[in-house]
Amino acid sequence: MKTCMKAGISSLLAVLLVMAGFFTVWAEEHEALKGIKSAKVFFDFRASDAKSAAVHIKLIPMVYNDLKTMGKNPEFVVVFMGRAVKLVSSQRPGYGMADKPYLDDVAKTLSQMAQAGIRLEVCSTAAEYFKIDPATLHKDLKQIKHGWISEIGYQAKGYSLVPVY
Repeated sequence: MKTCMKAGISSLLAVLLVMAGFFTVWAEEHEALKGIKSAKVFFDFRASDAKSAAVHIKLIPMVYNDLKTMGKNPEFVVVFMGRAVKLVSSQRPGYGMADKPYLDDVAKTLSQMAQAGIRLEVCSTAAEYFKIDPATLHKDLKQIKHGWISEIGYQAKGYSLVPVY
């Protein structure tokens, strides 16, 4: 029993050491991040194709978690503008049954991002333009009047812009 337990602990330690080495090497691959202690990022999210949006939105928390693992103290803001406001509404205008699984993925990922501390906003001017009832917007989204004003403000505060079109 003790031998089996020691072998298990040894295996676990070996895996942890390999993983630690992997993350160290991986973090060093990002020359652009050397010397950076925090990463403030503004995602201008306008992708409106359901499948593409579902793929792209899942990348945001992945990058957030990778930066946390690297010790880069990420601060993320995602603002939905333009046609993308349709993605984050339970109305889902213009989407068919084939899009439902992707739209469900988007909604699920939004909840996960909010829980992780990623700030989520939606442009109410775009929602109004596309006749989206504000009451149907995802509960974790903060409704703001103008996405562009938010974009200007965050960039003025040092946030890097990442367009998601």
